[in-house]
Amino acid sequence: MSRSAATPSSDSSLAQPLFWRDPALPFLEIRTVQDGRQVCYARHSHEHFSIGAITGGVSHYLSLQDRYQVAHGSVVLMNPGEVHACNPIANQAWSYHMLYVDTAWLAQLQVELGLSANQDFHCFSPRLSEDARLFGQLQQLVATCRATDMALLGKQEAATSFFAQLHSRLQTVTPDSTAQHKRLQRVAEFIDDQYVSDLRLEDICAASSLSASYLIRAFRQRYHMTPHEYLLDRRIRRGKTLLRSGQSIAQVAQTLGFADQAHFQRTFKRLVAATPGQYCRSSG
Repeated sequence: MSRSAATPSSDSSLAQPLFWRDPALPFLEIRTVQDGRQVCYARHSHEHFSIGAITGGVSHYLSLQDRYQVAHGSVVLMNPGEVHACNPIANQAWSYHMLYVDTAWLAQLQVELGLSANQDFHCFSPRLSEDARLFGQLQQLVATCRATDMALLGKQEAATSFFAQLHSRLQTVTPDSTAQHKRLQRVAEFIDDQYVSDLRLEDICAASSLSASYLIRAFRQRYHMTPHEYLLDRRIRRGKTLLRSGQSIAQVAQTLGFADQAHFQRTFKRLVAATPGQYCRSSG
């Protein structure tokens, strides 16, 4: 695997994230960052499956409890709900494409490929790949989606073919079904239902019949977030959906239960590594 270091640039426009969306392909969103030196994420998760290609430079990749150094040619994978973060190393430049794939669409594709329909989504086992062919195919999919002269059918075929091949190349895993997992899952579901409320720790303990000390320790071990971090993560996930629907930043902040718009914007920037305004601007 050949690796190259991106050359730092003084052009501040390169640090601006580019978001690609197409209403005709609602199951897919692409984020491109050309100079990631100023792109810093707090630990976060997504409700969808994510896969990214490091196109230049080097960076740190946190996936659950594991840390990696990734570089040009690396492909990173995040299953829905998995805590992760990618951040620059010192002031070294790095660039990447990240694809966010609707979980329901991908789960249906898994069923069509013969995987069991008894669970919503079959998670991928690897979180990192150095497969040069996979990297090249991912790069080609991004180019195809962004191509202005490519017909819709061609884009749909490219996306479907790529993710079908991904399943033939990578293993999936069966989710844990232990009693402890189910109890903690109930806690997560409670927060999912009440995330716009000003929840207190005693509210969560009462809903789950767990002590505070056990809840915090076990929840963080299972989800790699504290309950409060999980709640903020869910708010920002929902905020991205509301922003895409056309709601104003002020409306979204109020809907999600933030104290004010500034608090929402700070939290959004910390978890998304882009401001709400940048996220709303699509490259087409």
